[in-house]
Parts: sequence; structure tokens; C-alpha cells
Amino acid sequence: MGSGLGFRTGGYRYMEPPSRWTADSSKVVVMGMDDKIDNKTEELGGKAKEKVGKATDDEDLEAEGKADQTSSNLKQAGEKIKDAFRS
Repeated sequence: MGSGLGFRTGGYRYMEPPSRWTADSSKVVVMGMDDKIDNKTEELGGKAKEKVGKATDDEDLEAEGKADQTSSNLKQAGEKIKDAFRS
């Protein structure tokens, strides 16, 4: 049954995961999603800092916001590369 093919029971088709999956495969997906959420949150926080910095003429806060966005974008690019190798 570990071939990844489905089997029928009472008119319903159940899919069995491929045999290469391990018990930890679901954790990898969840951890990847957590990282993506954290990165997006950091990006949005950076945008907010940048806007507040512009509104209050606080160049340091504005620069910090831009740095947060850059850091987040680099992390998101890394996540995309990892996703490409997973598929």
C-alpha cells in the first residue's frame, strides 16, 4: 500500500501518502509555513516602521524599516529556493 496509490472502500477513494514520506514530513511543511508567516510579518512591520519614520521625520526609524523589509525579502527568497528543491 505504500506506493502512493489510492484504494477504494465503500465508494470512497482514500489516498495513501507516498512511501518516501516520513512521520516528520508534515512538520517540515508546517515549519516552512511558519517561516513564511514570520517573514511576511517582518516585512509588514518594516513597512509600518518606514511609514512612521517618514511621517515623523525620523530617519533612523525609516532606515530600520527598510532594513527589516530587505531582511524579510532575502529570507522569502531563501524559502522560495528551498520550496523549489522540495518539489
